Amino acid sequence: MRVWMLVAMMMVGGMAVAETYKGNETPAYTVEKTDGPIEIRAYAPHIAAEVSVSGSRDAAVGAGFRLLAGYIFGGNEPKQKVAMTTPVTQSEKIAMTTPVTQTGGGNDWTVQFMMPAEYTLATLPKPKDSRIRFVTTESRRMAVLRFSGIATTAATTQRTAELRVWAAAQGLALQDPPQFFYYDAPFTLPWNRRNEVAFGLVN
Repeated sequence: MRVWMLVAMMMVGGMAVAETYKGNETPAYTVEKTDGPIEIRAYAPHIAAEVSVSGSRDAAVGAGFRLLAGYIFGGNEPKQKVAMTTPVTQSEKIAMTTPVTQTGGGNDWTVQFMMPAEYTLATLPKPKDSRIRFVTTESRRMAVLRFSGIATTAATTQRTAELRVWAAAQGLALQDPPQFFYYDAPFTLPWNRRNEVAFGLVN
């Protein structure tokens, strides 16, 4: 990220800008507020590759990771490697209804990899696996709670509840479902792992 872009984003009101984590590119965001392990962040748009998978939360993120890793490691045309980014994002799949409402997918999940900022939708290699699709996220504000350790279902459920309680005390309306961000490889020692639970903010 160029220096002038960094300065401009910080002047908008954030206290920090995420650029890389352990050498891997991360989504750009500014921090608007910090309260212990919780931050209010303003995220810039970015392109993501995503897949829909079914099963338990743990099984789904593993299956989704393998599909997306296959794509960035050359499972595309023209067998081009795409740089690894972080975090891996997981959320419950949302069903589209009329009128527009949101419902959790139960055991249906969406798993995403952010694509490096150097790519556009037109320049990304075409996936060989038709289950992989590309989406462009919008600018968004999110409440995010960071925690270490192994992101078990019990741990993510507990942290999700804590973030809901904090948001209610702040008078913030959250957009369901929550998203889970996993920053480290599975062999990373638990106390060195960075995990996050996040909700989009309503207005």
